[in-house]
Amino acid sequence: MRLDINLATRPYEDAREFWLRWGLGVGLLGVFTLVLLSWAVRGWTEAGRDRHDIARLQAQIAERDRERAKAQAYLDMAVNRSTRDQSQFLNGLIQRKAFSWTRVFEDLERVMPPNLHVVSLRPELNDQNQMQLEMKVAGDTRAAAVELVHRMEDSKHFQGAQLVQEEKGSEAGAGVAASVISIYVPDAADRNAK
Repeated sequence: MRLDINLATRPYEDAREFWLRWGLGVGLLGVFTLVLLSWAVRGWTEAGRDRHDIARLQAQIAERDRERAKAQAYLDMAVNRSTRDQSQFLNGLIQRKAFSWTRVFEDLERVMPPNLHVVSLRPELNDQNQMQLEMKVAGDTRAAAVELVHRMEDSKHFQGAQLVQEEKGSEAGAGVAASVISIYVPDAADRNAK
């Protein structure tokens, strides 16, 4: 038997080498695709659980809002209005009485930069019933007042610190006087000790 092989018209192909190289690559790509697919399915199921939890929490919030509106309507009745006003007044007095000047000055001492001192400090309750501190500080440079605001932002006792006003040389011997406002948050342990 005679075989005619013409290598010029039909070049030699090593199919085994081709499938070893590309088959391995396609197999690895398939495994990687399966891993990504399983990861996506797991993320989708976890997101479904999160959506369910969010819906449950939103339902609880709506229920609390209805209860609050009902209680507010009860307090707004003419017969209850004087009791509500008296209760709000007494609660405000209790919160003001619970304010500890010593603790505020201790917390301020921790964040106060050198070359800066407090000229005045006025605490008052804001609309959200939080203790807001309005303080005037005086120092050598504006950078000291800015540093105070940055240190207050990093502190757990002061939230939302803002430099609201600056004046040059208004205090005796001071290069800069500034007004700073911040919400004061005492420690939970401090509140329980009172």
